[in-house]
Amino acid sequence: MSQNNQGQLGLYFHWPFCLSKCPYCDFNTHAFDAVDHDRWLAAYLRAMEFYAQQTEGRVLSSVFFGGGTPSLMEPRVMAAILDRVRTLWECDEALEISMEANPTSVENAKLSAFADAGVNRVSLGVQALNDSDLKFLGREHDAKAALKALEIARKNFDRVSFDLIYGRPEQTLDDWSRELKQVLDLQVDHVSAYQLTIERNTPFYYDHEQGRFHVPEQDLAADFYGVTQDVLGAGGLPAYEVSNHARDGADQCRHNLIYWNYCDYIGIGPGAHGRITSEGAKYATRDHAAPQIWLERVESERTDYRAGTHPYSVLSQSDQVFERLMMGLRLVSGIALGSVDWKYLRRDKVQILADQGWVEFNDAHIRLTREGLLRLNAILPFVFDETPR
Repeated sequence: MSQNNQGQLGLYFHWPFCLSKCPYCDFNTHAFDAVDHDRWLAAYLRAMEFYAQQTEGRVLSSVFFGGGTPSLMEPRVMAAILDRVRTLWECDEALEISMEANPTSVENAKLSAFADAGVNRVSLGVQALNDSDLKFLGREHDAKAALKALEIARKNFDRVSFDLIYGRPEQTLDDWSRELKQVLDLQVDHVSAYQLTIERNTPFYYDHEQGRFHVPEQDLAADFYGVTQDVLGAGGLPAYEVSNHARDGADQCRHNLIYWNYCDYIGIGPGAHGRITSEGAKYATRDHAAPQIWLERVESERTDYRAGTHPYSVLSQSDQVFERLMMGLRLVSGIALGSVDWKYLRRDKVQILADQGWVEFNDAHIRLTREGLLRLNAILPFVFDETPR
């Protein structure tokens, strides 16, 4: 591929290891007692060399370590990765370097070292602020540990976010409202609030199928979403994306905005995905999902293994429009239509949704209202025209 200097470029590293697998999680994560950190470091560095050649001349805007639990990585490994990042790419002066972490004592003790390694933003997997729900969710920490982790993170990082899960079994709207007000009392600048979803091939899926617990029905789930918007919005943390809230818009996650604005990003690590533009074409990249196979392929001298990635897929124009809309409509601000040809949208159907109060649009811009965001997954297939006339 030749160089492409247009648009922001993000870099994602997938660390697939956790202390334990949460029963609701369907991510590509694995519980391992021992990890050969030197071997994994060498593999990441080698994969970076490959992708740097594919994105020569691009300026890097963000780096994100996700997983899994990347805070279980040895800080020296992260420091070595970030040192190499700066030699392989020109980096934005305001380069955002994010890391996901959990509020366990093992990880808390390392946060200062991660800051020294170059991380400048941390996202804590708090998930709940009461012990009974944390136990149900299979978390390794209690509420006290979560608050302690937040305190430690704030001492080491200027930018701290944390995740919460709502719609938990037996949780009431009043319970959730009180929990959100506790969040506001903590004076945080960024919160990601996700509804508990039951994913196939997870322990929760089988327990839910057998009636061992229940989650809110659709109408009640919508009420939980509404409470989230009302309480956090009134407290100075309005939503800027369907599940993400930032104080006065000042602490929006720049890396995730690369996804939602459909800019290019590199994905490195087992199962990581990417989107890379070159010579007018947009390519979808996907690394092999199995950690051991990914590692062996990166280490292999076979050129067809391409540093652990499967062969690239070229995205058609309709694929790109669909993806751009799918990501951009998640944003409260919506999407400018300058890069989306109206021929891929059924204007008559968009008007139907506008009449319902779910969509606002003109020839230059389209956005979903709060009611529309609740129906995001249904709206896009309804208005999208894969074979425009």
